[in-house]
Amino acid sequence: MRAIVYERSGDASVLRLVERPVPEAGPGEVLVRLAVSGVNPSDWKARQSWPLPAGWQTPGQDGAGVIEAVGAGVDQALVGEPVWLWDAAWQRPWGTAAEYTVVPVRQAVRLGSAPFELGASLGIPFLTAHRCLTVGETMPEQLRPGALADRTVLVQGGAGAVGNAAIQLAAWSGARVMATVSSPEKARLAADAGAGMVINYREQDVAGEVRKIAPDGVDVIVEVAAAQNAGLDAQLIGQDGTVAVYADTGGDVLTVPIRPMMVRNARWQFVFTYNTPGLAKARAIDDVGAAAAQGGLRVGPEAGLPLHRYPLERAAEAQQAVQDGVTGKVLITTSDS
Repeated sequence: MRAIVYERSGDASVLRLVERPVPEAGPGEVLVRLAVSGVNPSDWKARQSWPLPAGWQTPGQDGAGVIEAVGAGVDQALVGEPVWLWDAAWQRPWGTAAEYTVVPVRQAVRLGSAPFELGASLGIPFLTAHRCLTVGETMPEQLRPGALADRTVLVQGGAGAVGNAAIQLAAWSGARVMATVSSPEKARLAADAGAGMVINYREQDVAGEVRKIAPDGVDVIVEVAAAQNAGLDAQLIGQDGTVAVYADTGGDVLTVPIRPMMVRNARWQFVFTYNTPGLAKARAIDDVGAAAAQGGLRVGPEAGLPLHRYPLERAAEAQQAVQDGVTGKVLITTSDS
């Protein structure tokens, strides 16, 4: 099979397209013939600094394809099942930027009739967004239509992959959704994702606009740039609300005003999807899978998430596009499945 591999940390030039044997599914694992691999910021961050316990790594946490074979202890009926994958390369060398990969069976989730491009876009962005929307003390543990019907959500950076996922999941769950963006083009994307109010923070007073809709503050802020937005978030978080921080865009040191947060019993919660507690992760997988199966999740420009496709041999370009901050979802076509 063809696979992308790197054997040392570095820039995108360390990625190589190689031929290697198709891996075998071990006990409790499935072999998946991949159709599409999703590219995330953690792919290039891992390439630059994460250790290589096996001495090599195929990148790619997210992907979609068809189960080709199963290992001992796995139901043979799964062969031929379309699936989406999550955390494929987390503490494992077999990622999704390849024609085949192996994962524990629980990390291969039935995709049904949904397109592979959607499946390859679900893992990190939507599981992260789910955690952000459910981690608050007063928030539901699971999402479904109507679960957030009485809640107001503010997504900072609504045109990013996680921002888009948060808007879609919150809207599917019935929340009143607001989003901030930096340009008219991104405003259109956030609106297409399902945000009822979109605020261009370079041209509008975010606090003033949010307060028009939520005078008592919002229930959850999904935050991509906490270091920059801490003061604003302190103004906008409501009683018992949660600021869920999933990235450090714009700075790595956070200064939080104590008194405003204290009197509202507000919470700052940091989110790292890979080691989300087991039960919360399982709920997220169930909910994201259900939303996708019900048609509540979409990809493409009409869903506010433009797709950028690259063939496997151009995986380095795909990672560099994500590192350079391209708007939308970057996908690698791994086979013709």
